[in-house]
Amino acid sequence: MAEPVTEHTQFMTEVIAFKVHNDEYCVDIMSVREIRGWTPATRLPHAPSYVRGVINLRGAVLPIIDLGARLGFELTEPSERNVIIVAQVEGQLFGLLVDAVSDIMSIGSDDLQPTPNIGSDQARTFIKNVVAREEQMIRFVDLKQILPQQMAQVA
Repeated sequence: MAEPVTEHTQFMTEVIAFKVHNDEYCVDIMSVREIRGWTPATRLPHAPSYVRGVINLRGAVLPIIDLGARLGFELTEPSERNVIIVAQVEGQLFGLLVDAVSDIMSIGSDDLQPTPNIGSDQARTFIKNVVAREEQMIRFVDLKQILPQQMAQVA
């Protein structure tokens, strides 16, 4: 008797890949509202160091998060080469300061691997999965965790 055919449903997700401190990261494209060049931000007193400040985005005050610093790297010295990825999570609009956008790609649910249990707990908090792609590993950023608690509570 023939074996029953089982279907494996794979879900595809579009992501934007980008570089931070020479490493590849990505976020779900559905959370991205726009990509823009670096604009100097106005610092806010008593804000965490990874919050670079705020910019005016068509009349809205947009907080800018230095993603590298949020992930535990040194603060980024922004220049005109840097990019701000404007994202929205649970109603909260914010910008991520990254080095450069590198690709837009489709990934399947089978491409997503769990974040290894090595490194810091902080890294596993911010990186929800790892994507293996052509000789490189791309870290899938959990945008909900990137937001400072104070910002997430306002959303």
